[in-house]
Amino acid sequence: MWKNDLLAGQRVLVTAGAAGIGLEISRAFAEAGARVMVCDVAQASLDALAAALPSASGRLADVSDALQVQALFKAVDNELGGLDILVNNAGVAGPTGAVETLELADWQRTLDVNITGAFLCTRLAVPRLRQSAREGRQAAIVNLSSAAGHLGMPGRSAYSASKWAVIGLTKSLALELGADGIRVNAILPGAVDGPRIRDVIAAKAQARGLPLEDVTRSYTHQAALGRMATARDIANMAVFAASPLAGHVTGQELAVDGLTQALS
Repeated sequence: MWKNDLLAGQRVLVTAGAAGIGLEISRAFAEAGARVMVCDVAQASLDALAAALPSASGRLADVSDALQVQALFKAVDNELGGLDILVNNAGVAGPTGAVETLELADWQRTLDVNITGAFLCTRLAVPRLRQSAREGRQAAIVNLSSAAGHLGMPGRSAYSASKWAVIGLTKSLALELGADGIRVNAILPGAVDGPRIRDVIAAKAQARGLPLEDVTRSYTHQAALGRMATARDIANMAVFAASPLAGHVTGQELAVDGLTQALS
């Protein structure tokens, strides 16, 4: 658990922050003393947020929709009074299969959420982050990429392409915003244990005609540590990257993958 004064009073927005990895990220920021707002596309997850993390506020928003993102940032202004830290966590797994079998709509939806969503949130966050930096507060963006953002991933071309794009966006923004005192980093999780990876494993097993146990084993052992990451592993890196502890860290690919050198 983080000391509750590490980010005391900092204003944080976590996209897709009401369930899964996003919820653990939101919880870690709250433990560090931050004021947390989350958005999510699932009303059921937002309904459960009050019990899971009572200190956080939630808003229904699809980050791929520019009008919904505008409404989200109006809520940020009204409830938080500004923004110090943006965590672009929202993402979808996208389709599984050989590239010639993919539907354009599935490809487009993956890019719309995973990279356009980060762009739409970032362009509205930046003026608010500049103001925070001028006031001497933390000003940081944390983008969620993936090990698939610097490695190829057979059968997951849409997802991998979108996560490579997140790296390009991160490095460009770090250069663009550094003079304003805004730090921008990307987290590259490896396989993270949870419902999403289990769905991906099941889809890949079906697409390749392989036993589920064999595909599961390949994901478990692709890291040198011999296990999948936990959501808390990712959340801890997000808090670190946004905090004064990483005050001279920007434009970096922060891998949390147990040393994964190839994806199956």
